[in-house]
Amino acid sequence: MKSKDDITINCPVSTTISLIGGKYKALILWHLTGKTLRYGELKTLIQQATPKMLTQQLRELEENGLIHREVYPVVPPKVEYSLTNLGESLFPILSSMYDWGSEFMKSEGKKPCCNMKHND
Repeated sequence: MKSKDDITINCPVSTTISLIGGKYKALILWHLTGKTLRYGELKTLIQQATPKMLTQQLRELEENGLIHREVYPVVPPKVEYSLTNLGESLFPILSSMYDWGSEFMKSEGKKPCCNMKHND
């Protein structure tokens, strides 16, 4: 009989959630779709994230190969974030999450705070 840990480790859904399920990871990935953004731009887009949490989420996404961090040798320092090919491959999943969330909110009588829909 498999232990609970074995099932989680070998489960594609659990694997996906572990990669994109951090506090702001899905939002970071969504905002980086088709764009390159600097830290300050991401902070403006995800205002509820503390600097410490945003930095932690960016590091984890980079460690997992979903985003690329480009550091330019200039003063003041310039750092840009973009999606890797692996990160870009998550677009259909994120887009489906957006669509599902929009429909659910509509069924609850709520309106999304903004239109963040990306075109394919």
